[in-house]
Amino acid sequence: MPNNHPNNQSTHIAFIGLGNMGAPMAKNLLKHGYSVRVYDLSTDVQQSLVAMGATTSTSPQQAVENADVVITMLPAGKHVKSVYLGAPDAERLMTEGLLSHLAAGTLVIDSSTIAAADARLVAQAATTANIDFIDAPVSGGTAGAAAGSLTFIVGGADSAFARAKPILQAMGKNIFHAGESGAGQVAKICNNMLLGVLMSGTAEAINLGVKNGLDAGVLSDIMLQSSGRNWTLEVYNPYPNVLPDVPASKGYEGGFMSQHMHKDLHLALQTAQDTAVDVPMGAQATQLYDEHIKAHYEKDFSSIMAHFDASVLK
Repeated sequence: MPNNHPNNQSTHIAFIGLGNMGAPMAKNLLKHGYSVRVYDLSTDVQQSLVAMGATTSTSPQQAVENADVVITMLPAGKHVKSVYLGAPDAERLMTEGLLSHLAAGTLVIDSSTIAAADARLVAQAATTANIDFIDAPVSGGTAGAAAGSLTFIVGGADSAFARAKPILQAMGKNIFHAGESGAGQVAKICNNMLLGVLMSGTAEAINLGVKNGLDAGVLSDIMLQSSGRNWTLEVYNPYPNVLPDVPASKGYEGGFMSQHMHKDLHLALQTAQDTAVDVPMGAQATQLYDEHIKAHYEKDFSSIMAHFDASVLK
């Protein structure tokens, strides 16, 4: 593959966590000419990046050897804390976290969506080790990850953000600095709590109209030109066959799984409880997804439509 960004070759990046989001993010770094060593529990997904120029590794510790930058995209806060801070091991008392393996001055970018308190805990430990750490959760889904058009919402020091920005721009289109450590996570869960509320409310409103004889597409067009207009109506309609190429029109497959929305809503509630903030709408949306994921764990989060009209999933 031609390298159109030769100056990036001198920056060695370790990328840990090659799931539905991490793998395409790592591919975009390779497309921009970065030297990338990858690690994932799945050796198959590691090999899928070799053809693009990635180097594989057998452990997170090996992945970060001589790395200038470490990027992680992991499922939850417990995984992030385990990777960076260490965790109990079945055969040993404790495994060493990556922070003990990184040279002073290394830049660490965690793009997982986790509790702000967890991000701040890891950031504090990194600062003690003279390592730059930013929390940089993303918005934009798997399509945005593949297209390199993600939104990054960053928490951390100004100097660390400045170092990270060119790298984030290789994977995303909109890069926001929300504030100090943890601020990226707070902004992300505020956005996703609102998204959960909007999707639930949009599905509820469409169902009310359909049950009273309206066509879902006509009603959606009316609301789009009225005061009920919102992102879910415009680009992610939850009713089947109103919009093409959205999960609702493809059996609610692909996109942002209900389990992930459920996780983010609970992170929002956790933050609200920790800071004594009232979030009644967020709490109601969380209750809906608590029930919804019992049967539709891996369906796209717009499948909350089935809570109001079960026939959409038949």
